[in-house]
Amino acid sequence: MTAGISSSRVNHALFEGNPFVKARSLVLAVMLVATAACGRKELVDGGVYITRSVCPQVGVPAATGDVTLFDPAGYTTAAAIDVVATITNVRPTCDETGSQILSTATFDVVATRRDAGPARTVVLPYFDVAMQGGTQVVAKRIGNVALNFPAGSQRASTSGQAAIRVSRAATSLPEAVREKLTRERKSGEVEAAIDPMTDPAVRAAVARATFEHLIGFQLTATQLQYNATR
Repeated sequence: MTAGISSSRVNHALFEGNPFVKARSLVLAVMLVATAACGRKELVDGGVYITRSVCPQVGVPAATGDVTLFDPAGYTTAAAIDVVATITNVRPTCDETGSQILSTATFDVVATRRDAGPARTVVLPYFDVAMQGGTQVVAKRIGNVALNFPAGSQRASTSGQAAIRVSRAATSLPEAVREKLTRERKSGEVEAAIDPMTDPAVRAAVARATFEHLIGFQLTATQLQYNATR
């Protein structure tokens, strides 16, 4: 999967049928698991320098990290809960050595079922998304994880992996924007008290160069509503 491609080829239409995008407020509550992607702060000579990383931030959007299956279908009472599965232990890695930045995340899925009956396999879909600037979906892929419940057991677990590639050029800031962000400001200057990120053009450029690698269960509208309101 490659990010930084033309938005006319890949856009929000990729999420048709996925309530994850319809509930944009949930995406804003992404639970980040890779703080390194946010950059590194350094105190120098009375100021704070932030070193920006080109690696995408990796996270699980709120309300998409678990899924509940019901039996009989159509019921949402506690007695009807059949299987509950959760994405956990997300482990991100980033290879930024080439022209294509590779973000890889491995994760575990743990699940419980209501009845410790015969052996059973439950297959659950999950999404793997590259998002640019917090709003633009540039690539998406659907995968599946299979949970194998042994006979007589109520618990099962498995692992999954997701990866995206982001063009290094797409993560680079224009030189004019870089100069505004890195220019030394002396105490007493009028501009010293003005955050360059208050400039709409600077803010937009930083957003375009910022990517997220998002992973979560591919939920139906009913499943997302249940997660958001329970």
